[in-house]
Amino acid sequence: MGRLHKQLGLGYGTGMMATSLLGSGIFVVPAVAAGLAGADSLWAWLLLMVLVLPVAFTFARLGRAYPHAGGAPHLIGRALGLPMEKLAAFLFLAVLPVGLPAMLTLTTGFWHALFPLNNTGDLLVQLGTLGLVLVLGSRPSGASGLVQLLIAVTIVGLLVAVWLAGDLASSAAATLPAPSAVSWSALPAVLAVMFWCFVGLEAFTHMGEEFRRPERDFPLALLFGVLLAGFIYFAYAMAVVKFGLYGDERTNTTSFPVLLAMLFGEPGRWAAALVGYAACFAGLNLYVQGFGRLLWSLADEGKLPASLGRLNRHGAPFKALCWVVGASALCVLAAWLFHMPLETLMRYANGNFVLVYLLAMIAGVKLLQGLWRMVALAATLLCAGVFVSLGLEAGYALVMGMGFVVMRRWHKRRARLNPTACENGGRQQPGRAG
Repeated sequence: MGRLHKQLGLGYGTGMMATSLLGSGIFVVPAVAAGLAGADSLWAWLLLMVLVLPVAFTFARLGRAYPHAGGAPHLIGRALGLPMEKLAAFLFLAVLPVGLPAMLTLTTGFWHALFPLNNTGDLLVQLGTLGLVLVLGSRPSGASGLVQLLIAVTIVGLLVAVWLAGDLASSAAATLPAPSAVSWSALPAVLAVMFWCFVGLEAFTHMGEEFRRPERDFPLALLFGVLLAGFIYFAYAMAVVKFGLYGDERTNTTSFPVLLAMLFGEPGRWAAALVGYAACFAGLNLYVQGFGRLLWSLADEGKLPASLGRLNRHGAPFKALCWVVGASALCVLAAWLFHMPLETLMRYANGNFVLVYLLAMIAGVKLLQGLWRMVALAATLLCAGVFVSLGLEAGYALVMGMGFVVMRRWHKRRARLNPTACENGGRQQPGRAG
């Protein structure tokens, strides 16, 4: 479509995809999974990489066929109509009040390994991190791609150093249990926790319009990024299992700095804090940039105020990003004032992501043909199973969705009573399929 500057290639795209999936999960979730299933969790990582591939393939195929800054909501609207696009966009943005404070809390946690921060210090670090996202978002997309590629390379290099210092290669066969010794019935509960390490696929679809050759590089970057992230998770999980760095919540959350301090001393502790913060920032940056592009895309198509559809001199949707960062700052302040627990924020956010995934996979079933339609169908069943398994944790997404439906019906009723006040409220875009 050519609305945004095309500056991303395969290398930058792969780095952005991999780092968005790693985030804070790389340094916490492997230990949590090991705490639930011990060494058997290593097989769960391998199984999860296989299960997530249908979702990744579907997003890759859709992104190749329909590259658009609107991301998953645009794909859903293209297949299921404008009301479903607006619902998906609303669900995506409704993650902000709960998901962004949770991500920033995890990001701030790594600084506690270096400095004795109080609550006010936590808040200042979180707001400063948002400011860094804003500065980076004011530059061309290639800037974010370069930063995140460097972060991905750093994480890989650090894990290679851990494997060499810990002599993990020689003991890998002994660490991985034999298939006959694995308690396979216990793995579904572990997979339910680990699935969130691969939340981030939908955020990457917002970047499809900024690839120089989206028909080739976008699907390859997505798939290479998924495989790279899966390899990194498995490599770190091997280290956690070998050194027994799992158990209670405190042990799980401090496994990374403890491991590096064990192998490299005080420099290792600093490296753990800096790389951990960088990995968290990478995931946070992609999500916030994705939210900004979603608002910009909706405004550019006349679905939001036109002022949000302006680009700055670098071709970046900076004004839309400012609104997202401002809203994020307010959410962070609210979570800080009311002392919202991290676990509560994360559980509420989970349901929104899976519901958007589910709608996107249904869109894939409608938009794709042949073998790719069957892949999308398999991904739909997988996402539906995960959403059902959430139980009450999916309540936030359902409440948000029902609230959106009520607001939309009220808007339509108001438009019927006073047509001139809402003359643009329900217009369709020309040429929209479905």
